[in-house]
Amino acid sequence: MKKFVAMLMVLAMVAAMFAGCGNAEKPAATEAPAASDAPAATEAPAADAPAADAPAADAPALKIGLTGPMTGPAAAYGLAVRAGMEVAVEEINAKGGLQIEFKSEDDEADGSDKAVSAYNSLKDWGMQMFAGAVTTGSSLAIAAETNADGIFMLTPSASAVDVAAPYDNVYQMCFTDPNQGASAAELMAAKWPEATIGVIYDSSDAYSTGIADGFLAKAAELSLNVAVSDAAFTADTKADLSTQVTKCKDAGCDLVFLPFYYTEASQVLTYANTIGYKPTFFGCDGMDGILTVEGFDTALAEGLVLMTPFDANASDEATASFVAKFKEKMDGLVPNQFAADGYDVIYAMYNACVAAGVDGSTAPADVCAAMQEQFAAMSVDGLTGKGMTWDEVGAISKAPAAVTISDGVYVPMG
Repeated sequence: MKKFVAMLMVLAMVAAMFAGCGNAEKPAATEAPAASDAPAATEAPAADAPAADAPAADAPALKIGLTGPMTGPAAAYGLAVRAGMEVAVEEINAKGGLQIEFKSEDDEADGSDKAVSAYNSLKDWGMQMFAGAVTTGSSLAIAAETNADGIFMLTPSASAVDVAAPYDNVYQMCFTDPNQGASAAELMAAKWPEATIGVIYDSSDAYSTGIADGFLAKAAELSLNVAVSDAAFTADTKADLSTQVTKCKDAGCDLVFLPFYYTEASQVLTYANTIGYKPTFFGCDGMDGILTVEGFDTALAEGLVLMTPFDANASDEATASFVAKFKEKMDGLVPNQFAADGYDVIYAMYNACVAAGVDGSTAPADVCAAMQEQFAAMSVDGLTGKGMTWDEVGAISKAPAAVTISDGVYVPMG
């Protein structure tokens, strides 16, 4: 069996040299291999753990690149992802064996020329795998470039279906937008089946619209009572969201879904408080970070529910180790889901490379072919999920989770 798999790997790598790892369907996902054959779990390894299948001592380091907003309004996301990845790289390099050289570039969350320019800088540097981009807009701009270049792409946090689905070389670590929206509807049906629901969303943003569409489709299927589904805003009108909040209040909505980022969400919660409106607010993963918004009264987030696969307050050893290292790196800042996604991306890539025998001397197209083979079959345990797998279009499968903010901390939703 192992000889057969090895032969498949060789054929895949040879084919990639001619095809550039692009313009083909992703390999179909197969049943996760048995534990003896599967890549190692992504839980933080001990610093003195022996390196498996270590490359030759003189093998060059594997070059992994990231693009994301390191400056500007969305910098909180990019800086969190980068720091999470850096923690993983430092752990891996301390083990010995396969070494990683990591580099990031600022794309300012500009899903156009700046995103592509940042990606090209990494390509000129010699990047072999792309651990980005952080935002959906930048990922949409870069995905086609990676496909044409034959570079494997695993985004930590871009969630639009169109990021990965059209390309054989692109995979996602976070939920796709429609899946997250559908999961939110299912949780509401289980917890608040009689609620009157309002939905406020950003119609100019692919992330927000994708989640809202997925939610509304599943809500209709589950016969949820959605009284307000059109309280939309745009990037040009988001400075004042009072109209949208008032519309939900006037419709008697006692549960309001907010599928957008925490900066705008803080505005919604602040205005709702000024008019005495106190529904249950329910956010998505972009809500993670609302307790850090400068000038926001965090008491207003009490009782807020949000979708997130990572809880920094969890007591397991892997999470505790990661949180401590991240806080040391980031001057006491508590890691959010995006940081944990970044950490899981690096470990998923690392374990796949070890299993495939990839190192810094492997050509990017051969790395890409090897990663496609591994990601079609492997199962990964990480900070953001256990038994994570990828389907034929690069979308991840892991259990959804939600937390409630209570006394300023995340508490698992029972």
